[in-house]
Amino acid sequence: MSSHTTGEPATTDESVRVVSLANGLTILAQPMPWLRTAAFALAVRGGVEYEPERCGGLAGLLCEMSQRGAGRYSSRDIVAMQDNLGLDHSSGASSALASFGAAMPADSLPDALSLYAEIIRRPHLPGDQLDDARMGALQEVRAIRDEPTQQLILRLKKMQYGPRAGRPTCGDEAGLTAITMSDLHRFYSERYRPDGAILAVAGHFDLDATIDHVESLFGDWQGESSELADDSGGQPGYAHIQQDSSQTHIGLGFPAVPLSDPDYYLLRAGVGILSDGMSSRLFDRVREQRGLCYNVSLSVHSMRHRGAVLGYAGTTPERAQETLDVTLREIEAIVDGIESAELDRLKVRVQSGLIMEQESSWSRVSSLISDWFHRGRVVSMAELEQRIESLTTDQIVAYWRAHPPSDYRVVTLGQHPLIVPPSRNESKA
Repeated sequence: MSSHTTGEPATTDESVRVVSLANGLTILAQPMPWLRTAAFALAVRGGVEYEPERCGGLAGLLCEMSQRGAGRYSSRDIVAMQDNLGLDHSSGASSALASFGAAMPADSLPDALSLYAEIIRRPHLPGDQLDDARMGALQEVRAIRDEPTQQLILRLKKMQYGPRAGRPTCGDEAGLTAITMSDLHRFYSERYRPDGAILAVAGHFDLDATIDHVESLFGDWQGESSELADDSGGQPGYAHIQQDSSQTHIGLGFPAVPLSDPDYYLLRAGVGILSDGMSSRLFDRVREQRGLCYNVSLSVHSMRHRGAVLGYAGTTPERAQETLDVTLREIEAIVDGIESAELDRLKVRVQSGLIMEQESSWSRVSSLISDWFHRGRVVSMAELEQRIESLTTDQIVAYWRAHPPSDYRVVTLGQHPLIVPPSRNESKA
């Protein structure tokens, strides 16, 4: 076995075993013996922000090509094994990570881990299948191009995070067309390394046996991965995508603290009061009371070192300007106060989400990966519950007053451009 250390100080959840291998791979394992399923995910530092500028879509294409034969298995063998093991599997690239994972009947976990060790470490990357894989990726890009909401969100994320971190995970036609086998092999050799990689396992499994099995599969994996310097991100502003449509789509964003920030829960609680559920402020005051739009939402988004609040509204051209004005006013008005009943409803929704996560090995795996990547530690369900339960309306309002929404990025898609009103913060300055 390779040498490792168990990081007791790195996690507040005693039910999670944290093992750091000498090669840089971190293993996070949480038994959930009341389940009949197990799940795993392995993430490497191979997301779209590492792609060469001319190769948009390379990270996602490599995820696909990696599963077209690996080790002693052909592409057809891999598909057959995934089916025979009962895997509900997925793979893909985010801004920073490329990940592979699956949920399955508990008994299938050892064989599934062995299969994916081959996929991650010994992919064939067959050149004669590049064009087929490329065609699938191009179809996804073209489908997004025909979907107004997706166009809007892609443009908004680029404005929010900048041209590198805001790259679309699906790539673009020019980039996908330009990718060669040399690009795939180079990106694989540079980014599919154990250094900084995370393997999370949750569900019904034998803890010690699974750790030993993972070490036997990945302990001799070698290679370091370089990190990129953090860029400055995007800039506030307004963009309009002209389209002769009976609808107007509105996207908005503004900077916020990332998941790793101690104030994240205060941010998230405010967004929850604004946009979690049919009793939230935006749904009730923008859609129901005024009838301005058919859909309105707000969510928190986080990169490793910076975050954002991103919003969307879909409406008619005649009501679009008022929808934008009222939505921004409602977001900014949270500094005027929060009712206790609003916070109570949010806490109930969070409790419901925690209960659901306890019934899903896949949800827990996703949380483990996110926690470790963003925070460098695991947040237990008990800690999360305690943090949410301890929130007060005064604390949330104080945070939003100290960090008022500003520096808006707004994108609209439809017949006519809109006017972005100044934020309350700017108008008082």
